[in-house]
Amino acid sequence: MAKPASRSPKAPSQRQLRVAELIRHELAAILSRGEIHDEVLARYVISVTQVRLSPDLKLATCYIMPLGGQDEKPVIAALDSHKRYLRGEIAHRVNLKFAPELRFRRDEAFDEALRIDRLLYSDKVRRDLVPPARDDGSDV
Repeated sequence: MAKPASRSPKAPSQRQLRVAELIRHELAAILSRGEIHDEVLARYVISVTQVRLSPDLKLATCYIMPLGGQDEKPVIAALDSHKRYLRGEIAHRVNLKFAPELRFRRDEAFDEALRIDRLLYSDKVRRDLVPPARDDGSDV
């Protein structure tokens, strides 16, 4: 008897994805409106690129990136110092029974995209994309 197909344990559920997107949206709104009175956060435009939730929805890892990708350590430290306020605001705005604990991490996706771009535009790859010249002198 065949086993029914099951999801990979690493794939997030629809509920995780939906709640994570709601949290990302509200966190971005709080930061863009300047609702947190903090010198460090006031100096930067901060993108909340992604939020990942644990399967039990008790832990939210928020991936952030200050505009320009600079000084992410002070920004993350400032966000960490306001975790309690942010958690309460998100619980209220998203209407969750239990607010997830927030963790802030630097988004590495931009670095990975830059690395891939550099590889694609490198001389080695360009050389492989140029069609070889034909011996009979024709272009086709």
